[in-house]
Amino acid sequence: MSMQSLLDRAADGGRISPEEALELYVHAPFHALGRAADHRRRELYGADAHIATYIIDRNINYTNVCTTACKFCAFYRAPHHAEGWTRSYDELVERSREAVELGATQIMLQGGHNPDFGIEWYEGAFGAIKGAYPQLTLHSLGASEVVHIGRVSGLPHDEVIRRLHAAGLDSFAGAGAEILTERPRHEIAPLKETGATWLSVMETAHGLGVQSTATFMMGTGETNAERIEHLTMIRDVQDRTGGFRSFIPWTYQPENNHLKGRTQATTLEYLRLVAVARLFFDNVRHLQGSWLTTGKEVGQVTLNIGADDLGSVMLEENVVSSAGARHRTNRGELIHLIRTAGRTPAQRDTLYRHLVVHTDPAADPVDDGVVSHFSSTALSLTPA
Repeated sequence: MSMQSLLDRAADGGRISPEEALELYVHAPFHALGRAADHRRRELYGADAHIATYIIDRNINYTNVCTTACKFCAFYRAPHHAEGWTRSYDELVERSREAVELGATQIMLQGGHNPDFGIEWYEGAFGAIKGAYPQLTLHSLGASEVVHIGRVSGLPHDEVIRRLHAAGLDSFAGAGAEILTERPRHEIAPLKETGATWLSVMETAHGLGVQSTATFMMGTGETNAERIEHLTMIRDVQDRTGGFRSFIPWTYQPENNHLKGRTQATTLEYLRLVAVARLFFDNVRHLQGSWLTTGKEVGQVTLNIGADDLGSVMLEENVVSSAGARHRTNRGELIHLIRTAGRTPAQRDTLYRHLVVHTDPAADPVDDGVVSHFSSTALSLTPA
């Protein structure tokens, strides 16, 4: 089959094999690849194809104490380290209040694998936030935290998921996926659960009615074939569960960590991965472009090669920024990026329902205070 025939089949929604995806990723002319991915997006969304979405949320990091010691992470501190900290429940509620006042609809509670935190700590945290702000969606934690909680509390994964859900967790973030392929995952995170375990936890969650996203941190030394294998592992689970709402690829940030001698993925490698993902994931509806790690202009380009979403204004983020991510934005700028990419901006919720469609450019906000704010020290930290 010729390259153009393969692109045409994928653009029209035909399933492509991992081998064909690798061929497209490595050899397809970039502009032809991008056009095919954009065609697939437009066919997928039909009357709403002119819309691209964003969300207002806050990523609250509840502790930096962690036993996993991933080589790529600049955020964590080992237990009993002088720089270790934990936020109190009151601080979590206060940060949630600030987020609500800025229009946030979602909280992402993320943090280290603190050996002092069993299931009761998380139940208390979710209960405190939901008790104060029941309208907030808690799209938080991930499969890695389920494994950690199960180990600390001596509980099976399904019981951990049930109890977290009952306490207020609405859905899981794709946190901890990094790369699921065995060789590179072991290289960068030898103490973390395997990729197969990560996927097993997500599959269990989907079966219990708790949906999630799927992510990919690219650029830590993996091969092109291993990148496609990561996508394949996700698609195989999605075939069985349908529980992944979106796929979110982003690029490794190299500062202040122990992952030496690695190079970041290039902009072109990242953009080609976005386009191939849109063609490969015939069963994952949403695809998010990353402005946080690649830059706002690159994020904007993703909207014309398969992405339908630019993610969050991100009122707070401390993990990736600790490793060197320097990009900031505000709601007005994010709306401008979407509009100048030729799309109609729309604020969404966690379920990708449109809350506000910005049909009138003259009414677009310019600077309304809804801005990204990283490495916040506005509130005091409780020593771990």
